[in-house]
Amino acid sequence: MARHDIEAARTFLFVPATRPDRFDKAVGSGADVVIIDLEDAVAPDQKAGARANVEKWLASGGRAAVRVNGRNTVWFGDDLAVAARATAVVVAKAESAADVAAVGARYGSGLPVVPLVETPRGLYASREICETAGVVRVAFGNVDFAAETGVDPASHTALSAARSHLVYASAAAGCAPPIDGVTTSVKDPEALSADTRHARELGFTAKLLIHPSQVGAVAELLSPSPQEIRWARDLLASSTGGVGTHDGHMIDEPVLRRARQIAARAASGGAVPDQT
Repeated sequence: MARHDIEAARTFLFVPATRPDRFDKAVGSGADVVIIDLEDAVAPDQKAGARANVEKWLASGGRAAVRVNGRNTVWFGDDLAVAARATAVVVAKAESAADVAAVGARYGSGLPVVPLVETPRGLYASREICETAGVVRVAFGNVDFAAETGVDPASHTALSAARSHLVYASAAAGCAPPIDGVTTSVKDPEALSADTRHARELGFTAKLLIHPSQVGAVAELLSPSPQEIRWARDLLASSTGGVGTHDGHMIDEPVLRRARQIAARAASGGAVPDQT
């Protein structure tokens, strides 16, 4: 999977490394990126077997990213060893540039890296993490972060500052917008919708998912609407450069830049079909 594919992806679906029977099903879910999880979804006494599952499936032609345990764990080196054929490496508990650079030291900058920022320490290091060679975009580990700070992981208010910090760090480093954390309820579409809309409003353009049933709704919510696409295309078509007006609103370079971003996302496939 090329760097651009990771940058443009909207849906990242986790599947436990202990469930190889679900790997192909996850790929068939329509998720843009499947992440086989060697970290939280795998108990310590199951790590070796889980790595064997991943290695066998990837060797047979399977295509997925792999979440590895953090650099400061005893499993990190062995996890990296089976990630050579992965489409990307998702680094758990990233708290410094060194935590991420270890992937590049082993495989070079050609293997895309997605650090998971899950602690306040990682949040304050997010600018340097984003600037590390190989990093495509960062993801927010809202559940772990909430546990570290003693707040409800479902609270938009409590975690808004942390989310915005990741958006700003990503933009400052020239990374793609970050990936939001999970919605833990798989049977509450209203919560999923509210979480996704909130993340999008803050500047996130992708989300981590824990169940295939979440894929379609999140993909739609994170895609430019037909109205946004028409606005962007009409504005770009009418612009002659410099400052002007369109439908009674001022047009200048920042407005044009937003229109270009929407048009680019629509062109990459992240658009909702116009039903009118």
